[in-house]
Amino acid sequence: MSPHPDALPFALEAEGPDGGWTHVDGVLTGRAGPGQDLFVSPSGDALAPASDAPRLLGAVGEGDFRLVARVRPELLSAGDAGALYLHVGDRAWAKLCLEHSADLPTVCTVVTRGHSDDANAFVVDGGVCWLRLSRTGGAYAFHASTDGERWTFVRVFTLGTAAERAVARVGFLVQSPTGEGCGAVFDRIAFLAGGVEDLRDGR
Repeated sequence: MSPHPDALPFALEAEGPDGGWTHVDGVLTGRAGPGQDLFVSPSGDALAPASDAPRLLGAVGEGDFRLVARVRPELLSAGDAGALYLHVGDRAWAKLCLEHSADLPTVCTVVTRGHSDDANAFVVDGGVCWLRLSRTGGAYAFHASTDGERWTFVRVFTLGTAAERAVARVGFLVQSPTGEGCGAVFDRIAFLAGGVEDLRDGR
């Protein structure tokens, strides 16, 4: 049976490689194995098999929401990360990561529409960061915070059709594309009704 943080009003199911997911006293942990990632190269064949990484996902249903968690990944090798993840289709998904990029803990985003893109936002001191995935109407947004109070806008985007958004799944991902594995700890997990009215006001 998959772990189910009490803060979430929906069940979570493990997908992809075994992440060894556990949930104890409000703390969710997972681990990616060597070379595990979820990414479709922009220069590759969009029909080729995608790489894969451990995910723990649940159906979010309809309506606006905010999924929040603090993440502490190990960040030993390039690309190691813990992430919030959104899935609306086999080649339609997005992730908000705290990632080991250029040897620094960095907030990074990927949105995949057939192929993946990849963008860095900002460096985080200490390797710990709050992440927030939200939906407002037909738009999704990524925010990050160093204290869980003041939020920095990272990205806004649409993804999938209205029918796909109705069956969207959200949750957690761990990856280690170049390394020997990466563990990540997620805590302070919360799921809140309502989206984000002003993406740039820091709330």
